[in-house]
Amino acid sequence: MVGVSLEHLAILLIAGLFILGPEKLPQAAAWAGRTLREVRAYATDTQQRFRAELGDDFRQVQEPLEQLREPLQQLNALRGIDPRRAVVNYLLDDRQAAAPNEPATKSAPRPRELLRPGERPPFDADAT
Repeated sequence: MVGVSLEHLAILLIAGLFILGPEKLPQAAAWAGRTLREVRAYATDTQQRFRAELGDDFRQVQEPLEQLREPLQQLNALRGIDPRRAVVNYLLDDRQAAAPNEPATKSAPRPRELLRPGERPPFDADAT
């Protein structure tokens, strides 16, 4: 069942037991199962008829949707990326971003060393 966990089923079963009683609960469960199977069969049949009626038109509509699927998957993959990784991927070349432990290449900037507490930053008199 879609969106129904075991906890929800247990709660429904207990509520049904209190509302319907132990005598009518099996009959109600059987009726709900039959009804659900009939609804699924009706939906499947309607979908098959719909596709059969549309024929080539359905394929013409489905092809552009397939073309959109790849960009949407790429966008979905971007959800997991954090801003720091995005900046690193943008600033550094792909090889450097894929393997950040390797030494920096000439085209990639060298990582800056952090200053220790109390240490003065380097000063370049010619740059000022």
